[in-house]
Amino acid sequence: MTKGENRIAMLKSMGKYFKWMWMRSKGIHGAILINILLGFLLVAINLFFIWVSKRLIDISTGDIVPAGKPVYDTLVQYCIILISVIILRVVVNALATRLENTTYSKMNFIIRSHLFSNLLQSQWTGKDKIHSGDTMNRIFTDVDRVTRMIAEEFPTFFTTLFQLIAAFIFLALMDLRLALILLLITPLFLAFGRIFFRKMRRLTLDIRESESRVQGYIQETLQNKTVIQSLERGDTVEEQLDNLQQNEYDQVLKRTRFNVFSRSAVGLVFGAGYAAAMLWGVFGIYKGTITFGMLTAFLQLVGQIQGPSIRLTRQIPNFVYATASIDRVAALEDTEKEEIGEPVKLLPPAGIRIDNLSYIYPDGDEYVLKDFSHDFRPGTRTAIVGETGVGKSTLIRLILSLLKPVSGRITIYSQSPEGTGGEEVAASPMTRINMVYVPQGNTLFSGTIRENLLMGDPAATEERMWEALELSAAEFVRELPDALDTVCGEKGTGLSEGQAQRIAIARGLLRPGSIMLLDEFSSSLDPETEERLLQGLTSVHKDKTIIFITHREATLKYCEEIVKLG
Repeated sequence: MTKGENRIAMLKSMGKYFKWMWMRSKGIHGAILINILLGFLLVAINLFFIWVSKRLIDISTGDIVPAGKPVYDTLVQYCIILISVIILRVVVNALATRLENTTYSKMNFIIRSHLFSNLLQSQWTGKDKIHSGDTMNRIFTDVDRVTRMIAEEFPTFFTTLFQLIAAFIFLALMDLRLALILLLITPLFLAFGRIFFRKMRRLTLDIRESESRVQGYIQETLQNKTVIQSLERGDTVEEQLDNLQQNEYDQVLKRTRFNVFSRSAVGLVFGAGYAAAMLWGVFGIYKGTITFGMLTAFLQLVGQIQGPSIRLTRQIPNFVYATASIDRVAALEDTEKEEIGEPVKLLPPAGIRIDNLSYIYPDGDEYVLKDFSHDFRPGTRTAIVGETGVGKSTLIRLILSLLKPVSGRITIYSQSPEGTGGEEVAASPMTRINMVYVPQGNTLFSGTIRENLLMGDPAATEERMWEALELSAAEFVRELPDALDTVCGEKGTGLSEGQAQRIAIARGLLRPGSIMLLDEFSSSLDPETEERLLQGLTSVHKDKTIIFITHREATLKYCEEIVKLG
């Protein structure tokens, strides 16, 4: 690519980032604008403070003689103005800080909620592209960086630019030659800034990826702590973490060295500018061409020019960090969404007809299901059996439309009371309302037992909750000190595996669907409890279509049909 093409590509890339930030900041545009205006007001107050200071010094040294007023009275008047300006600056700065903090918090909530909703609505492919630890890192660390860019750095950039221009104009009105000398420094700053931007972006992306790997490794290790302890591999995982963190440390050190070098170079450039202003003023006083007040104003204005310039050099890496984070956050948004629409509830009992269904996981080398067909007739009980890995759980996920089939069709249908006609619809996220799903394993959330049960049906009464608990053989909840309000830890910590599974079953039973999908739902139960549970389910829910995925012989005697996969 030519230089011109590179420049156009860079501008398009920058435009993409600004468009993304503008779209994500809907709802706080007004707050950002007010913050920018308050910043402009602070700049005006600071410049007015410089002018008042110059007048005070020039009057006190006799370089300015007030007309028609005693010098002392004029000094008192300017002192009052100076104190008033200081108070006004404190008030405006407090208002700006408060607005900035509230805007940041609101923006953080907006983007995080948007991402959370987006992830919940994304179409699962059977294999997550991003590690869960990396996802958490993006939702918190990257979102925080992006939010600060939108709510804090963006208004600061415009304020800084306004301060730089206003201070330069003020200085030019006082001494055009000095202003032009300082202006010569600007091309050096711009050229260096371009090189700095590219290098910092590359280094930052490497660090962000390393941080995600570290966080993901820690999260996954802690989730499997008992496995690591039982295998006595604590030293191994700690060593691996040390290696990952050392790699991240090396990258941070590399970026830090470059950052220190670049800031030192900028400091030398602007130090030369400050020295030029100082020497210009000293020789001006010596020659009698400027006053002490003008020298003081010169030095303050150079600070007003250099300060914004240095802030701009610091904002460049901040913007680089933000663009790297925007790319990572946008990657979470760039996922296929589930189909959205009004729920389609069929008259109970509903059945499931599957025709020539095939599925293969992404990057898989063979089909999990191939040309599978079966009719799970309304009101029947069917057991799906087969060796591990033949596609039993995959079939359930396809029925729930959590996965999309490669080919074939899944139809949810109901029959009229006479057994003819009825209604049918292709399986989709909208037909999940007809399903009661109890997954295998412990799927409780941290919180109270009541809160877990209400996940099944938010409108469930306490009476219905106890009915569901009794049906799932979970009466032990009555004996707990706080009963339904007993607090469970993550994954049901504080309960046995069997107790947690029975509460999960009760949660599923509260959902008012006419098709029950039970995936190894009794794997942690003893034979006696399992038998009691099966008797209750099949006797109470005679009007429901029940599909069991099971390895247990006890379940088969309660089923009218057995489907063997594999």
